[in-house]
Amino acid sequence: MTPILTTLVPRSFDPLQAAVEFRAQWIRPSDVFSVLLILGGDVVARALAQVAGSGLSTVAFSFGWATYAISALVSAVGENKLMVLSPDCRCKVINGKSGYAKDNSSWIIARIVRDYDHWRHPDVEAKMTEVLKKRQKQLKLKDPNAKLPPIAGLIVSIYEPSRTVKAGTVKRDSVYWIGIPVMVVQLGIAAIPCGLFGDWGIFIITTCGIVLSLTTGLLPQWKKEKWACRSNTKHSFILTRGNGSQHAIVVLGDGHGFCLEDLASGQGNVMVKTDTQTRIALLALATLWTLLLITAAGLKANSWFLLAVGGIGILQNIYVAGAQRKPENFGVPLDYRDVIGDPSAMETLFQVEEKYEGVGRSMLGEFFPGCLRENEYLRWEALKNTRTEAEEKSGRRSDAGNGLVG
Repeated sequence: MTPILTTLVPRSFDPLQAAVEFRAQWIRPSDVFSVLLILGGDVVARALAQVAGSGLSTVAFSFGWATYAISALVSAVGENKLMVLSPDCRCKVINGKSGYAKDNSSWIIARIVRDYDHWRHPDVEAKMTEVLKKRQKQLKLKDPNAKLPPIAGLIVSIYEPSRTVKAGTVKRDSVYWIGIPVMVVQLGIAAIPCGLFGDWGIFIITTCGIVLSLTTGLLPQWKKEKWACRSNTKHSFILTRGNGSQHAIVVLGDGHGFCLEDLASGQGNVMVKTDTQTRIALLALATLWTLLLITAAGLKANSWFLLAVGGIGILQNIYVAGAQRKPENFGVPLDYRDVIGDPSAMETLFQVEEKYEGVGRSMLGEFFPGCLRENEYLRWEALKNTRTEAEEKSGRRSDAGNGLVG
């Protein structure tokens, strides 16, 4: 009878076998790049959303491109869209005349609101400090040890479209330009095994990857979706994260800027759905990326160079996807005009209305959705009546006032 121990423990038992295999894999990684090439497609999509649409897209070749190519094709066929469907900052666009609030689906508006701390005017920072200190004084009346609060009242910043730079003109920044030197470095790394060992396979893979990534970013569909709106509007708009937020950004209508209300519904705009040419191009690109993936899986020697190329590329993609940018980098050039703020959000709206007719009133529905107090209602009515009387004297009829419910 065969001993039980002999059955359980085969004669080829070798505790060092795993160590040998690990060592061989780390010396010459096999099939690693082909696996990594299908990871990180969402990063590539966000990086393209940042810089594509205004000429050459500088999103480097990296891991994730094969997955992105397939998902982009599915999105173009299913949702009829190429841009990221869910912007990473929830916010609203309020019409400065009607007070109608629309949930934003535009990547551009979402990033303008998300990065406001990065590009806001220094006067806004000073006003915020002033408002917080005023609120701290009020709190100290009840508690002498009250600290400076992190948020208080409402601060409304007033901007207007640039009169010197046309809306839609994209200003290049470091987020855009960094892609070019990264691609040069990638080609340099890929050329090393070619020069040292005559292994030109990695250089070919890298070159093809860069060409395919640049081609994807050149599709005209990017521009159609990113700036799907009317221009030269005379309507004012308010950008805000909603009730309870510290800031509201007013973009005055002067006949030079984009209609941000149109832009906010960009992903739902049926007029910019993908056309047949875009779908065919994406099908071709998805096929080529798949072929590149299969080809890369066949490389066995000098794999570390290919991993370095992909690693540098994904770092650039991550930086581009998450980097903070200014409105002019998205083709929405704005000039600072004014800032208004008070520890009382209602008082802020009164002050805004006094200086910019209709704008303060249009924000009432968002920041004060319930019924107004009697004194607040009377004050709003007084503002409305004062303007009506002034317009009647000048022979004009006002249509800027909105009805209020007492």
